[in-house]
Amino acid sequence: MPAFSLKKPRKSCDDRNCPFHGALKVRGRILEGTVIGAKMDKSVIVKRNYQFYVPKFKRYERRHGHIPAHNPPCLSAKEGDVVKVAECRPISKTVSFVVIEKLEEEKSGGKS
Repeated sequence: MPAFSLKKPRKSCDDRNCPFHGALKVRGRILEGTVIGAKMDKSVIVKRNYQFYVPKFKRYERRHGHIPAHNPPCLSAKEGDVVKVAECRPISKTVSFVVIEKLEEEKSGGKS
């Protein structure tokens, strides 16, 4: 269970890399972003937008980064969801973050 206060998901899972139902400990940074890819098994790609200061022009520019994160089955984030990810130990070569909360569901509906 994480050291910070979060609501435990309603669903349960038997994933050992789940911070709620497994043995994965969360530490370090906590970031927010949008899921842009959910094609891997139990992993998602989270896009994070941020501003970077350019001293030469004394202005900020918009940048973004892609963060691969573990997606526990009890949360099962999909593309378009706004999620909160937390840093953890390395789970694979590229994955060092885990999804800990879904902030917004994807708004389904067509254009009118």
